[in-house]
Amino acid sequence: MGRVRGTETDHEALRAHLVASRLAGRIATAREKSLMRYRLFAAGDPRVRIGLEPDGEWRTSEVLRLMGDKCGVSVDPGHISGPDVIDPDRTIAGLEMFAERVGAAAARRAPVLLGTGHPHRLLGFYAALADALSAAGCPVLTPAYGECVDIATRFGVRTYNLVYVRGVALMREPGVRRTPNEPGVHTHSPLPVRTALDAAADAPGPLPELVIGDHGWVCGAGQLGFEAIGLADTDDPALFVGQAEGRVSAVVPLDDAVRSDYYRPLTRYVLNRACLSQ
Repeated sequence: MGRVRGTETDHEALRAHLVASRLAGRIATAREKSLMRYRLFAAGDPRVRIGLEPDGEWRTSEVLRLMGDKCGVSVDPGHISGPDVIDPDRTIAGLEMFAERVGAAAARRAPVLLGTGHPHRLLGFYAALADALSAAGCPVLTPAYGECVDIATRFGVRTYNLVYVRGVALMREPGVRRTPNEPGVHTHSPLPVRTALDAAADAPGPLPELVIGDHGWVCGAGQLGFEAIGLADTDDPALFVGQAEGRVSAVVPLDDAVRSDYYRPLTRYVLNRACLSQ
């Protein structure tokens, strides 16, 4: 399978799109929220660690420096308000690493598992990957379909169903009929991926060799020793810590809550770089 090399024009066009759509550059995520979550991560809050159990202590200042290195956020602790910033060149570098792992899985026809805690925004991105990987001969796994998962929320413990849409796992409220405006619920929890991986281990079929997603899907899988790659915002330090400690193979820094169609150029870029373009 030949490697498709991106041109300088491709790079500049993608960079311009990232900034114009606010996927990178000046993003909507508030600096206050990011700093709060860095403090909570350092304090060991499981809501922010989302399935990751770090080896190191990771003081708040260390998390901030890491996020500056991986995302391009300001490392000045005195900068406490306003919109956060992501360096678009770091986003493109993350996409390159992400695409490399997708391409490697496709080349060996590896079983893959895809899941998202951001179905309203990111379902289309992951579904396109699932379609392309399936066409390349990769088994796209759907373990634990329909199983109930109890997830703690700010409103108490809620029970959701694990379902798959176009090969991508997501959580849905029981009894809710799917419509274009109700694809699933937003969650950071690692419990869905643990449920899926437990079911895969108990089934006669293969285990995933690559897990693709965000939030707890990446951290939960990486903590259990599965290769995991994903997307993460500046207020999701766990994925970047997982990458720094070797539990996560690739993380793409970007705003994970913009319009769903803004991710389409990223999909095309990844598929092209992974030699999976249709």
